[in-house]
Amino acid sequence: MTEMLRQKIAGEITVSNEPGSTIKKWRTLFEISQKDLANYLEISTSVISDYEAGRRQSPGVVTVRKIVDGLLYIDLERGGQITKQFGAEIGIEAIIGMGEFKRSMDAAEFCDLIEAKVLNPDVNQERSINGFTLIDSLKAITTLSSEDYMKVYGWSTERALLFTGVKHGRSPMIAVRAHPMKPAMVVYVKPENVDDLAIRLATLENIILLVTELSGNELLERFKEIGD
Repeated sequence: MTEMLRQKIAGEITVSNEPGSTIKKWRTLFEISQKDLANYLEISTSVISDYEAGRRQSPGVVTVRKIVDGLLYIDLERGGQITKQFGAEIGIEAIIGMGEFKRSMDAAEFCDLIEAKVLNPDVNQERSINGFTLIDSLKAITTLSSEDYMKVYGWSTERALLFTGVKHGRSPMIAVRAHPMKPAMVVYVKPENVDDLAIRLATLENIILLVTELSGNELLERFKEIGD
């Protein structure tokens, strides 16, 4: 649950139109002062204040990671009650696994890693893949709310959404297209078939669409090997 909470907070900050206000919201929810967070990060309190007030340029992914880790670490040192409270609320049945890579991969490298075939090569392939989310497509259709959908993006939308249990591939792409947030890549894991509509929707959204014959467990093992 801690990892899921980490992903939720980071994703919310990353995609927010006002990341500083979102940082402040979570710092306040964790009942952590600017001074305590600044001490953990080994920076001045004014830097935290500037981020939260929008006086400083929005933090990048690395800085967001440090801030979120700081909130969770400080709470853990205090007994972890707030982490437990929020962590119990965010379990998503449809998500089989998710993680962030220690370094970005380009689309071609990621494709080789999972032994995948690109279905729409005309789409721009110059995308960075920073993480992955492995999703049970049937459970996503039946249980995933709009709020839950935001959580699948973790730290960044520059990631691959991998769907298991795909029959024809229409439903996952329709869901992706309907939401304002878009992944860099969608992967169908051992699909029974891929409808031309799915390919057209992916192309319209400039999303790289792949198919792999590796199983979900095999994919998770490969991601683990490269240090997700």
